Amino acid sequence: MELEIVEQRENFVKFFLSGVTPTFANTMRRMIMSEVPTMSIDEVIIIENTTPLYDEIVAHRLGLIPLKTDLGNYNRPELCSCGGQGCTSCEVSLTLEKYGDQDVEVVLSSDLVSQDPKIVPVHSNIPILKMARDQKIFLEAIARLGRGLDHAKWQPISTVSYKNYPHVEFNLDNCTYCGDCVEICPRNIIKIENDEIFATNIINCSLCNQCVDVCELDAVTVSVTNNEFIFNIESTGALSIEDILTEALRLLKEKAKEFKVHVDDF
Repeated sequence: MELEIVEQRENFVKFFLSGVTPTFANTMRRMIMSEVPTMSIDEVIIIENTTPLYDEIVAHRLGLIPLKTDLGNYNRPELCSCGGQGCTSCEVSLTLEKYGDQDVEVVLSSDLVSQDPKIVPVHSNIPILKMARDQKIFLEAIARLGRGLDHAKWQPISTVSYKNYPHVEFNLDNCTYCGDCVEICPRNIIKIENDEIFATNIINCSLCNQCVDVCELDAVTVSVTNNEFIFNIESTGALSIEDILTEALRLLKEKAKEFKVHVDDF
């Protein structure tokens, strides 16, 4: 297996993965999406709420705020030594208390005060609600580790996708350099320059095959192999891309070992 990073920036990575099967590629996608745990608000205790929003709506909005996650110091409740009863090893308390001092008061994610400075909202400017002067919101929120398998709010990614790596080839014996394939390509990857036809930025090819369909001379071929893939991963910011991939591979290895034990017993 070989991995080559094509593009990387904060909370996003695009990489080329080769030497693996489609089954492995899809398993990686599902592990990242469903098994890698993150912190998210799971329980909200409303003490006072005189704002226009119902308690249930406030709780729902709080649950969807991504929280920075520390996998080294926290356990999922069902795996914790407390048996899921709630302790400092499996849950974090965040409080929110705000009073409307202005005609329009915006409550932001930065108004959440966490008992653990490592477990805080990824972004401080996420709006939770608006309230008028003299209105008040006072609550306690309990954050726990969970998996995307149980609820989307625990997914560590905004998106994770992959596609087969495309190969675009030209039969120069048949090509008349008419330019039809150049004009129809939606990603503008086919070029004709100095009496030469070639493909650039092949990684951007969407495999739509429009260039193949428009060419009546069979001069263009678009193909894929089953062991080369392009992955796109965008993190919510709860975990770094490196932590997400490392944890996904670790969990996959554990599941493979567990599966082997059952197979050997059978």
